Amino acid sequence: MAMITKKKIGTVATWIMTFLLMIVICLPGLWVVLTGFRPNREILAKPAIWIPENLSLDNFAKIFGFGAEQIAIPVPAYFTNSLVIALTSTFIALLIGMSGGYAFARYRFKHKNGYFLGLMLSRTVPGIALSLPIFMVWSKLGLIDTKLGMIIIYVALNIPFTIWLIDGFFRQIPKEMSEAAQVDGCTRWQAFWQIEFPLAKSGVASAGIFAFLTSWNEYALASQLTRSTDSKTLPVGLMDFTAQFTIDWAGMSAMAVIIIVPALILTFLVQKHLIAGLTFGGVKG
Repeated sequence: MAMITKKKIGTVATWIMTFLLMIVICLPGLWVVLTGFRPNREILAKPAIWIPENLSLDNFAKIFGFGAEQIAIPVPAYFTNSLVIALTSTFIALLIGMSGGYAFARYRFKHKNGYFLGLMLSRTVPGIALSLPIFMVWSKLGLIDTKLGMIIIYVALNIPFTIWLIDGFFRQIPKEMSEAAQVDGCTRWQAFWQIEFPLAKSGVASAGIFAFLTSWNEYALASQLTRSTDSKTLPVGLMDFTAQFTIDWAGMSAMAVIIIVPALILTFLVQKHLIAGLTFGGVKG
């Protein structure tokens, strides 16, 4: 009886600690979200107003150019750039990642382990460490301040992790299933799309989410390689709210909410596949 009581106390204590830890982790994000709905005068008030008094959508209307008060920052253009770059780079990274992951999981070829290790090691290099050589090469190729230049970079950044995750997932799918389908008359291509790919959707969804979030939130390289509204993304556009002596905290927070919301929506839409992919597909056989 005493053992059961101790176990229950331990479980309750664990839940309480987890809850408190989550509050600490989520509090800064919650504060940014609330700040996005508050006027600047309330944000800068002294003494500080901890509990919001006036919540409205005025900041969002202002940064998107609606209403009487507007700003000169082209937020819609930044949003479009981020969406185009993130979606395109994610799609390309998934295509290459599925091909590479399937090849590593199903085929034997010379120096296979060496190639795989090289891919993984390439991902360990911080992106900011590559900013100078990339800038020099991109300037020679005319890719500075272009969406294409950013898409190529994000595809290269996402491919190693995408291949690793999808490779681990395909390794958990028995080869006999594909072989049985081919015996029944399917081609290798048909066996892949009709048998193996449906079973690997969770891994592909997980890889897609991480690739999208990497492209959507990346700041260091984008700040070095973008200059104008033709290619600037939302994280880089946040700095437009800072002036020499002032910072538009309300507008910056509203734009931060715009950055957060699409990522949250996408994550919740594929939450089931994401959890399955992380807990199952990441295990290499």
